[in-house]
Amino acid sequence: MPLDEPAALAEGSSRLPTLEFALTGSTADYLIHASPDLLSKARAFEHWESTRLAHGLLPFARSLQTPPAAHTTLREQDGRDVRGLNFSSQDYLALSSHPAVVAAAQEAMARFGVHSAGSSVLAGNVGDGVALEQALADFLGLPHVLLFPTGWAAGFGVIKGLVRPDDHVVMDVLAHNCLQTGARAATRHVHLHRHLDVDHARRLLTRIRRNDPHNGIMLITEGCFSMDADSPDLAALQALAQEFQALLVVDVAHDLGAMGPNGQGQIGLQGLHGQIDVVIGAFSKSFASNGGFVAGRSRALKEYLRYFAATATFSNALSPLQIAVIHQSLKIVRSVEGEWRREQLMQAVQALRQALTQEGLTVWGQASPIVPVLLGDERRARLAVREMGQRHLLANLVEFPAVPRHRARLRMQVMSSHTAEDAQQAAATVAAALAASAQLMPQAAQTP
Repeated sequence: MPLDEPAALAEGSSRLPTLEFALTGSTADYLIHASPDLLSKARAFEHWESTRLAHGLLPFARSLQTPPAAHTTLREQDGRDVRGLNFSSQDYLALSSHPAVVAAAQEAMARFGVHSAGSSVLAGNVGDGVALEQALADFLGLPHVLLFPTGWAAGFGVIKGLVRPDDHVVMDVLAHNCLQTGARAATRHVHLHRHLDVDHARRLLTRIRRNDPHNGIMLITEGCFSMDADSPDLAALQALAQEFQALLVVDVAHDLGAMGPNGQGQIGLQGLHGQIDVVIGAFSKSFASNGGFVAGRSRALKEYLRYFAATATFSNALSPLQIAVIHQSLKIVRSVEGEWRREQLMQAVQALRQALTQEGLTVWGQASPIVPVLLGDERRARLAVREMGQRHLLANLVEFPAVPRHRARLRMQVMSSHTAEDAQQAAATVAAALAASAQLMPQAAQTP
């Protein structure tokens, strides 16, 4: 448990706060802070954050100084530049600097300028955006697609737009923040089923329909879960949705483009192309841009969300540059080159998973662009990630409350430009950093 704000500020005013303080607590401790001063929790959090930064234990909010390639430079919040092997960026097919993608952005800028200057319900639709929606519809096997400014906006918007206060949402307990937040904003009837547990989902649906035959149900899952790198039985969930008159929504942010036949992700891998009720996703992982979408078989769904999904209605539409980048990336995804890039990506994924396992590390999930590596206790995990940075490995730490306590992990994100040698080097570095962190743990209670 971290120090409360008055104690923390008093300590901070007299000397450098202890390493113990930097290793203790989580962001969750600062979410609820009873005080008539709304900013008091922000000041307490900032002190804790600054303490972690002073000890090199805050691997967040870093800024790219070079493109997000297999090797890149990140600037820490304290101004230090760290050059290293990069497993921290979401650019699965390594398209962010692809010459054809860059050229498409430049051409769009010359034609349309740099800004959409309006929402999609008004005059913000750039002409090429309509063509992109049509291309995505063909790619997904679902005839109607609506673009959103971000993937988060798409997930939140489709739930808040369709679900009324008396309706129900049934979702996997590990569903993404945008889905959890959207559900709780839409209705008090939110039911979480155990991760990937179709039988538990069935029991929840049975109970809901028995007690409430009149209101709607949205059933929500993901194609590839971003913290555990695993996937649900989509056919079983779609069958459940049909049986209980529910609407199945599948978020394909992490698998679309990067996995499956022709880049169709888990939906394609499971033979359900064009058969899911509603598919939502983000372009920020495999399509080199911010942005998101909602796709379905009904034009009514698209037009309803255009006006009733607030994250689309009251947000500016994607810029001409973003639309051009996404469209060109989609062309590559669907091409022979795209298939080659997916093959290179999966080879790198398998090499990394194998190398990490050979080092005696615990790797979760299945082969996907996300490779979760268990670090365990949050204190040791923070020290280990600091050691990795000093050894020039850049990888993302995930800790409570994003994952359960004592299940802190690396979320290593692989790109098609990574090599087998990169994988071996990264695995050896993770193992060495974990070993070093074990030696540092007895020092945790000492003041530097």
